[in-house]
Amino acid sequence: MLKIDYESDDFPPGTVANGSATLSVNWDELLWAAITIGRPNLHYVFMHGEASYYETIFRLSLMRMSLQQERPSGGRLLMTEAFKNMDPSEKGAINYFLGMVFCKLFSAKLLDTPWLLHLDVFRDDLEPELLSGHSRPDLVGHQCGTDEWHSFESKGRIKSPSEQTKRDAKSQADRLISVGGKNCSLHVASFSYFRKSAIAYYWRDPITANDQPIKLPAARNRWRHYYAPVLSLYFAAREKPDEEGYPAFHYMEDADVSVAIHPKIERMLREQNWEQAREIATLLRSELLESGYQPDGVAIRAGESWYRPFK
Repeated sequence: MLKIDYESDDFPPGTVANGSATLSVNWDELLWAAITIGRPNLHYVFMHGEASYYETIFRLSLMRMSLQQERPSGGRLLMTEAFKNMDPSEKGAINYFLGMVFCKLFSAKLLDTPWLLHLDVFRDDLEPELLSGHSRPDLVGHQCGTDEWHSFESKGRIKSPSEQTKRDAKSQADRLISVGGKNCSLHVASFSYFRKSAIAYYWRDPITANDQPIKLPAARNRWRHYYAPVLSLYFAAREKPDEEGYPAFHYMEDADVSVAIHPKIERMLREQNWEQAREIATLLRSELLESGYQPDGVAIRAGESWYRPFK
């Protein structure tokens, strides 16, 4: 197992226990989080053609190039030498991505909120100044089995964030007050960062006031941004004929990753019924988890190369 030290601050009772702790995860969960961040393409090169497929490979490449496990049995997630040798602008871009990945991972595992979308998928409904500004949260998430939505400002840093940086991030998260008429319950500022070359995580949810609220419409078919990357990988990969049992994985040799999608979810995705796919996954949540899928009906399996040092 992989270990990530984290700290939680100012969360209300019944949500996340405040204080320091360690989260146990595996590569399958990490890669699932990376692939299913519900946002438009991260890189302008992939605006046309098979955008979702190249976007998925791009995300997996960022993960492989930046992180490696401490030892063969697991341990901490360490910064690779390749990442250490990048220039500051390259590190900044990758850290931005890692901030979203670990926000997704922690919200799924500790807040039961795997359904995250980036605010950019609502760009047609946002005021122009919000599209280019930095005074807004990054992500909004729907909690399983509830009507609750949460707002997240996710950041990635090389070093531990300062108190001022934490306050600034919290004020960004506070601006989002509702999605589809449902008020946001939590407004979380989150940070992934490196401590002695190992990934660590910090998040907080203090109560503050905001006089510049953002209201979003219902997500509806914007869930295509959530499912499209993993669906494209699934279509591009080949089915493993030697696999027996359930789920049935498709293998992508170039990325050394296998992906499975529950048949009922896959049927909806093939028909581009994105919102229905999410609704069915919500109804089948217990069945999905018992069958080895994540709550969204997707399963990712990391190949052996992910457990070796990056060279």
